[in-house]
Formats: sequence, structure tokens, C-alpha cells
Amino acid sequence: MTFVAAQAAEAQTACPAGAGNATTLAQAQANAKASVCQMAHDIFQLMGPQLGAGLVGGNPLIGSGGTLGGFPHLAVALRGTVFNGDLPDFDGSYDPSFASSPSRRTLTTKSQVVGLPGVDAALGIFKGIPLGVTNVGGVDLLANAVYVPEVTSDGEGVTVSPETNLKIGYGVRVGLLQESILVPGVSVSWVKRDVPTTTIVGTSTDLDVRLQDLAVKSTAIRAVASKSFLVFGLAVGAGQDKYDQEVVASGTAKGLNFGGVSAGDVATGPHTFTQSLTRTNIFANLSLNLPILKLVGEVGQVSGGDIATYNDFTGGDPAKSRTYGSAGIRIQF
Repeated sequence: MTFVAAQAAEAQTACPAGAGNATTLAQAQANAKASVCQMAHDIFQLMGPQLGAGLVGGNPLIGSGGTLGGFPHLAVALRGTVFNGDLPDFDGSYDPSFASSPSRRTLTTKSQVVGLPGVDAALGIFKGIPLGVTNVGGVDLLANAVYVPEVTSDGEGVTVSPETNLKIGYGVRVGLLQESILVPGVSVSWVKRDVPTTTIVGTSTDLDVRLQDLAVKSTAIRAVASKSFLVFGLAVGAGQDKYDQEVVASGTAKGLNFGGVSAGDVATGPHTFTQSLTRTNIFANLSLNLPILKLVGEVGQVSGGDIATYNDFTGGDPAKSRTYGSAGIRIQF
């Protein structure tokens, strides 16, 4: 059985083939290996885009649309991004099949709020070229840091263990218009963000799945416009997110018994899976302008792309649209 990662032009990965209707213990073991591999692949396809969505969010600098006005202007924002995610429910339908080659089925998921905190910063480098009441061509350097916590569930469930909790990213923003009393701020930006290399382990009475060294690398392109109106400000934007993901997956079918003969645990892997996904991102920000800082709320949606899985999920297509929300505090000097 050959799987094609999210887009047909991207790399292919293979799981071992099943043996059809099993009449021997060896054939049952082959079917179990194929079943576990397929589920591990699909769990990777489910989890990777969700990590990307929590990582990227919308506005590269929450509540801001134009450049800062050159050196030494600096802005720093603390933000948290959350959305309603789908996690594998290993108390459900994740028992490996071994009597026959794995058939397509629907794997259970549970809804859970997923969130990642982060820090974004911008440093003005070039004010831009004066043009009437504004400047054009200003340049800011962007930096970001994301924190991925370790998550451990009791008993059967999912454990998330990042290699390091913190990951630093970078980018650049170019101003088309610098905000003034009469003119909104308008900019385009390019931002690189990565999730810390992470291991995800799923455990049940019938199955163990290990996604080792899961890497999620993202590139975000944004166009943003903003305008401040004394006590509040608005910003709207849109862009494109590209996720490149890779993992080394393995799994174990536990307590295999066929025809009254016990084969114990049957392991498969390691298998390397890759995925590349391009999605559209739209968002809006509302900020409250206080004397020293700004309180900012953001709502957005990420959508698009195709993800090929062998099995289905009760939570729906792994590439389904996801609405996210962010809240942040921004200080600008």
C-alpha cells in the first residue's frame, strides 16, 4: 500500500502491504503491521496541520499593519493563539486489524482546545521614502518565539513531548504605506516559524503509536492594512501559509492472538512520512489603545489544501477549515 502525502507532487511514503485474508499466523502479523502503519501515517496527517495553525496565527505583529518608521523604533507583543482541534481518541476505534488486509474505516477523535503562546517583535530598519503625508518602502525586521508545552495524559491517550519548549523564528516586513492621521498603514511580510521538534505518543490497550522527531516548518506571507482611531484600532489581512512536515513513525499492535495462538506484540517501523500543505489565511484585529500599551484581539480562519489519508476521522477532513482566535498585549517604542 503506497500513500501520497498531502499533495500529489510531493514525496511518497510506503507502508508494508497486508496479506489478505489470513490463514496463518505470519499473515495475521503482516496484516497487523500494515494496519498500524496506516494509522500512524493518518495520525501524522491529522496532527501536523493543527500544529501549523497554532504556530502561525494571523497577523505577524498583532494589531499592526504598517511599518514602524525606521530605527530605533521597536514593538513587542505577547500573544496566545487557540482553536478547536481534533486529537486521536485511542479509547475508540484504534484496534489493529489482522484477520484480513486493513480496510478503510473511521477513526475516532475528540475535540479539544489547542493553543500555543508566543512572543512577536519588530525593529524598524528603514523609515521609507517620503510621499505626501506618508512614507513608502519602509522596512522592519521581524522576530518571533513560540512555546510548546509538554502534555501528558493519564492512562490511555496522547502525550506530546517537545525536544525543546522554545523555538525562534524570523522575517521581514515592507511598508507600502506608513500609517498617518489620514493614511492607513499597509504592508507585506514574509515570516518563517518552526515548531520545536516534537514526539507524540498514543497509547491504548490494543495499540501504541510513536511519532518521533515530528518537524513542522512554516512559511507565511501576509498583506495587512491597519488604522488607529484614537481609543481603538482595526487591522485586516490575508495571506498564504505553507507547512512542510516530516516524522519518523513506528507502532506496536499489542497482544495479537490468531487461531488460538498468541503472537504477543507485533511492531512496525520506523517509517518516514512527509507532508507539504499550502493554505489560505484571513484575519481581523481589534485593538484598544491604552496610554502605554495596546490590548488586541484577533479572529481568523485557515483553509484549503488536500490531505490524503487511508482512513477517515470522526472529526472530519484533516484539511478542513479551522477558525482561530488570538489575544495579545503590544508595546511600541
